[in-house]
Amino acid sequence: MRKAVLVGSAVVAGLTAFLGLLVVGTYMAAGSLAGGAGKGAVGLAKGAVPAAYQSLVQKWGNLCPAINPALLAAQLYQESGWNPKAQSPAAAQGIAQFIPGTWAAHGVDGDKDGDRDVWDPADAIPSAASYDCKLAGYVEDAPGDPTHNMLAAYNAGAYAVIKYGGVPPYSETQNYVKTITDLSKSFARPVGRVDPSRQAAGAISFAQEHLGEPYLWGGDGTPEDGGRFDCSGLTKAAYKSVGVELPRVANDQYNAGPHPKREELLPGDLVFFSDDLTNSRAIRHVGIYVGGGYMIDAPRTGAVIRFTAIDTPDYFGATRVTEDGAKALAAGLP
Repeated sequence: MRKAVLVGSAVVAGLTAFLGLLVVGTYMAAGSLAGGAGKGAVGLAKGAVPAAYQSLVQKWGNLCPAINPALLAAQLYQESGWNPKAQSPAAAQGIAQFIPGTWAAHGVDGDKDGDRDVWDPADAIPSAASYDCKLAGYVEDAPGDPTHNMLAAYNAGAYAVIKYGGVPPYSETQNYVKTITDLSKSFARPVGRVDPSRQAAGAISFAQEHLGEPYLWGGDGTPEDGGRFDCSGLTKAAYKSVGVELPRVANDQYNAGPHPKREELLPGDLVFFSDDLTNSRAIRHVGIYVGGGYMIDAPRTGAVIRFTAIDTPDYFGATRVTEDGAKALAAGLP
């Protein structure tokens, strides 16, 4: 459980007034901020990839020009959620979800131990990158963006990309390409500042309306829950109130957009906490940043939704929620 001191009612009132002005000022200036990960070498956002796999993803994500580490991370996350033991009903196996026939043809011995093991990320991650690059080679003469064509070939086959001269007109394939490219932005280390979400002020307003309400583990704010929330239930409901659908759990919400640095936080950013600062899958708490070093969060059983300081030893990082990032999660996760 996180340890924080509940600020007094007078301080809360002052903070509420201050934050209203802060949010207005922030969004008046929003148009001057530059966003996106930019061009050139793509690094991985801090903690976006579990530490056990970060060096593999960074290395093999640079195998060919059609991929980059953030794109490879997005594929692996979408396929298995970083679970090296994942197995689908269609018999797809491991962290990269290879079906046996594809693994037999394209699996590589990434760690050079004499064994190609689909269940070993040291083999499966290099194999995923290698397979992406082979597909990129198959469709290299097709018009359009090489990375989009590679992803389309992964989903629909190289022949379809060649036949249609680029991403084929299949809704499933077009959605797959958009899902991975949008989701990849949340794994990339930002270059420069990150644009604020248009919906952030509304999400904060929703959270403020629930200050003082009791915490409920698993609470989604439904009538059955008595209108009560847990931490990720509150952030999910806050963004749903402005039309953005987030995943249910905190460690998936971390991937709903790019990751601003601590000094770049703006109201509306989600802030995360973990006992393992190297692994986003270990995140166990989330709040919504409101400025001035404070968040609104639903902390634990026996406590109420409140303002809490974010600068604690378990502070993990932040996400600036974007509509595209959230939609990619919704499309890519079961």
